[in-house]
Amino acid sequence: MKKFVIASCLLAATPSVTQAAEPGRLTVKVNQPGVRISPALYGIFFEEINCSGDGGIYAELVRNRSFEDSANPDHWSLLLGGGAKARIALDTPGGPDEFNRRVLKLSIENAGQRAGIANGGYWGMAVEKGASYNLSLQAKGEGITGPLTVSLENAAGVIYAQGRTENLSGDWKKLALTLTSSATDPNARLVVSARQAGTVYLDMISLFPQATFKNRANGLRPELAKMLADMNPAFMRFPGGCWVEGDTMETATRWKRTVGDPMLRWTQPNLWGYTSTNGLGYHEYLQMCEDIGADALFVVNCGMSHKGVVPMDQMGPWVQDALDALEYAVGPADSKWGSLRAKNGHPQPFNLRYLQVGNENGGAAYNERYALFHDAVKKNYPGIKLVANDWGGGPPKSRPLEIVDEHYYSTPEFFMRNANRYDSYKRDGHKIYVGEYAVTQNGGAGNLRAALGEAAFMTGMERNSDVVTMSSYAPLFANVNYKKWNPDLINFDSARAYGTPSYHVQKMFGTNRGDVVLPVEVQPQATIVEAPKLSGAVGVGTWLTGAEYKDIKVTQGDKVLYQSDFSGGSKGWKLQNGAWATPDGLLRQTSEAENVRATFGDENWSDYTLSLKARKLSGREGFMVLVGVKGDDYLWWNLGGWGNTRSAFERNFGGSKYEVGQSTTDKIETGRWYDIRLELKGDTVKGYLDGRLVQEIKDMQTPLAPLYSTASRDEKSGDVIVKVVNVSATPQLLHVDLQGATQVEKTVAAQVLTGQPNDENTLDAPQNVATRTLTFTGAAPVFAHTFPANSLTVLRVKAK
Repeated sequence: MKKFVIASCLLAATPSVTQAAEPGRLTVKVNQPGVRISPALYGIFFEEINCSGDGGIYAELVRNRSFEDSANPDHWSLLLGGGAKARIALDTPGGPDEFNRRVLKLSIENAGQRAGIANGGYWGMAVEKGASYNLSLQAKGEGITGPLTVSLENAAGVIYAQGRTENLSGDWKKLALTLTSSATDPNARLVVSARQAGTVYLDMISLFPQATFKNRANGLRPELAKMLADMNPAFMRFPGGCWVEGDTMETATRWKRTVGDPMLRWTQPNLWGYTSTNGLGYHEYLQMCEDIGADALFVVNCGMSHKGVVPMDQMGPWVQDALDALEYAVGPADSKWGSLRAKNGHPQPFNLRYLQVGNENGGAAYNERYALFHDAVKKNYPGIKLVANDWGGGPPKSRPLEIVDEHYYSTPEFFMRNANRYDSYKRDGHKIYVGEYAVTQNGGAGNLRAALGEAAFMTGMERNSDVVTMSSYAPLFANVNYKKWNPDLINFDSARAYGTPSYHVQKMFGTNRGDVVLPVEVQPQATIVEAPKLSGAVGVGTWLTGAEYKDIKVTQGDKVLYQSDFSGGSKGWKLQNGAWATPDGLLRQTSEAENVRATFGDENWSDYTLSLKARKLSGREGFMVLVGVKGDDYLWWNLGGWGNTRSAFERNFGGSKYEVGQSTTDKIETGRWYDIRLELKGDTVKGYLDGRLVQEIKDMQTPLAPLYSTASRDEKSGDVIVKVVNVSATPQLLHVDLQGATQVEKTVAAQVLTGQPNDENTLDAPQNVATRTLTFTGAAPVFAHTFPANSLTVLRVKAK
């Protein structure tokens, strides 16, 4: 997962709504079934981000249990009582495995009442009254033979549960006991202490609730796993994301380091700023998929990290890793890696059906590496479906493609405008997996408006399920105490959890997927008019590119509004991001960051011509020229955009960026000066490149549709399932016409998600925005129904 942002991010004025007096109409052509809906359309994507695994769904309560997080005993504190004197430090005596080198050394000079160590877990260790917890630890003593006392208690030392281990010896022993809490406390701590002087060595101190999901050992936090199962996901993609790539190849994920004895697994540096025990490893991910009823989609590193690439002549082990992972998951129990799966408690194959080659990798390096994985997997596991990346210039061309992963993060309006995105995709090519998408701008911490934007987009995916075969929102989880990405589908602390409105949208779609699409026509009551007449200042910009500009001139008829002179610097220009300088009378930008802009002028300027010269210095794309700039609203001509594959006009209004008109195949060469001219008159803009009229766009006051809908039939129940998203602030009264239906039951089951656009859920108000389930009567081949403002409605009608 990278922050691939498609749109700008500031909120504009509320759009106007034109209301019609007569009811609208929603026509569902029940007797004209269309394409079949992919059974895998709605899935989930798990990445180790935001303490999703460790500190999240992985039920381990102790943080830094094997003391491998760093060279210090992070998250452990010395606890002394009644005149005790002791100290703690990490020791490296040479552990049993290359990944378990450190142990904790507790040196007790005077035990007093007690001398020990305490761990508060992940921002509080949640215990429940009457619940039992399995404690295990590795220990040995020097000069001390008595048992260790283990307790669950609060910060004031009030004990909820206590027990004693066996006596210590001079050799390492695994000690275990069960603790049953007498109280409920989300902020308890675990204390391990002694009452004798001497030295205690400790390692792998683990505390697991006995009640895990499906009662699995080394298992999952049950309420979080249940929230996943309740979504009815068809598949789960794991374990990432950027987690798979790693910042460097040394920190890239390797699945073989994550199976077997949890004590001997690699404690892995996480590029999201913490460490992972990999207790939730490859086997546990596969088991999680099985337990929530989802197929497995495993993502392998393709020999590319954020900062490095494995040479082609050294790619053999990486390809073999992928083949071995497949053998572990689906190979026979007597194969090398299948036998390890059986030894780990699962003799039967897992339900792994998909392998994704890399994450957000692209370009020539990815193209040639994809071929290696494709050939090896198809030779040995022809039934496994391969997922390729579409990143940095398109999907690979070196081998045939089955499924291609696309990612989108933007505003609610972007997703609304792209509800028809897949209507025009080729039907005879590869399938699409929308592997990551979410409203990440203008959506608060995950509000209703964001969820409805995503729902609008999902209607388009479902309607085009002959092309879009899979999808998954991202990210899935976040511990509210450690959010490195916002928003997230499910948020939690040590004891509580809630789903955002987007979670409820995903659940409504996932549990109401039909088998075949039914064509829908919508005539809404209201039209949302968005972008006003184009006027405003001018500007230049770059995206992942360095460039320079000169001879910038703005004229209005014979009147010169502005003539650039950078000999004295960039006075009067508003510079946003990037590295700007003014050498030799030029305006130069040398950073290869995203969304870099420089603007100048009066927001009241209109009907003008902007001319300039531009030259690309470095980077992946070309440059942008802006007109109609008002704050963060503007129109820019994106020349050499999308990895320098095409050029197009894009309008940014109210935080939503969308293309206007048709794109061209114009690319931008490095080192060459281009003459650029934009003529703005009324609501028409003409773009000239080296004196040639390249693009002309008109009528940019494009309405935003208020209603988005899809319909399907559930062949088992016979239900016609109608999903309607109303993104307007006005209820929509529609005549629902089940065209071709000869018999309709009067009772309709409905699910409704509605509220105010900025409404959110929180730990204290987890159901502030939640799905309401109800029934009503009065259905017929044609019946009236009001769809609330700001809502997603799912109707299930029994019709023949």
